[in-house]
Amino acid sequence: MLPGSMALVDSDTVRLFLHVLAASIWVGGQITLAALVPALRAAGADVPKAAARAFGRIAWPAFGVLVLTGIWNVAAEDHLDQATLGVKYALVLISGVSAFLHGRASSRRQMAIWGAVTGLSAIATLFVGIVLAG
Repeated sequence: MLPGSMALVDSDTVRLFLHVLAASIWVGGQITLAALVPALRAAGADVPKAAARAFGRIAWPAFGVLVLTGIWNVAAEDHLDQATLGVKYALVLISGVSAFLHGRASSRRQMAIWGAVTGLSAIATLFVGIVLAG
């Protein structure tokens, strides 16, 4: 690229941008919300649940974008390590299912367990995605 010229935006750039943006929301949002829980509890017993519901309105669509752009990533790349890809698929499934269970937990203990599984699997999925990207 020449100095002062603008790089062309192609479908690969859009695909990667959407995937990273959705991951930022899904993973970063979970980390941020987890860090805010003590302050939210101090503001009122129902505040953490209200914040979680509000986060879910953006987190679940982001998760959907992650799945769709993940499928697009696999279709666009022909050099992905299949074993690593299998690990990523498993982690995505664990992250989504545990987030669903966290949202339906009926006790603080269940919420803590499923929240931890969700957060750790989301972070692990992000790491494996970077490994896949090379």
